[in-house]
Order: sequence, then structure tokens, then C-alpha cells
Amino acid sequence: MEKVKTSRAPEAVGPYTQAIKSNGFLFISGQIPIDPHTGKIETFTIEGQAGQTFRNIRAICEKAGTSIEKTVKTTCFLADMRDFSKFNDVYTTYFPGLPARSCVAVKSLPPQALCEVEAIVEL
Repeated sequence: MEKVKTSRAPEAVGPYTQAIKSNGFLFISGQIPIDPHTGKIETFTIEGQAGQTFRNIRAICEKAGTSIEKTVKTTCFLADMRDFSKFNDVYTTYFPGLPARSCVAVKSLPPQALCEVEAIVEL
């Protein structure tokens, strides 16, 4: 196993790493819409937060030497399922290959986060 870390995605806020390379795959920890330059959530719409979350995932993929287009599975967490359609609109611009996916509603996410996404990506 090899840890992956980039300054182009937010620092881990707990006892975990941004991602792990293992057996031909990249396992990306749940990403929330923190802007890596400010360390804060800078947008408060689901569209803006989804975009930042996916940019963080893309940056981790690039650091690992792969591409977001090689994503095989995502798990998406939404603070409000009423955002499902708007979230999907942004999702399809970053994942046009439509990887396997689960999407669930959660009671809450870290402060002001409307979404969180983890991913498994082929190396």
C-alpha cells in the first residue's frame, strides 16, 4: 500500500489519509467541499459544493498518476435528498462515464457541507 497526499486537495481532518494506492486501485477517502487554498468551505450551494468536492477528487487522482475518468465506484452522501437532482447535474460533468455509485442521505456532514464523496479509481 502507498499513501497519496496532495496540497491541491484539503488536508485530512481526522486519523486517515487522502487516499491509498493498493492492488491497481486508488481508494479515495470521503472528500467534502473544502477549498484547499483557504481550508474552508467557500460556497454554500449544492452545485458549488459538489464542484469543489469533485475538483478535490480530481486533484488526488492526478497526484496518484491516474484520472477521474477512471473512476469505477463512488459513494455519495447528501445532507438533503432534495439536492439529488442538482447534485447529479454537476456529477455527470465530472463523471461522464457513469461509474457504479451509491448515494445516500445522511443526518449531517461536517460543518456546512452539503455533500461528501468517496471514490475507487483504477490506476
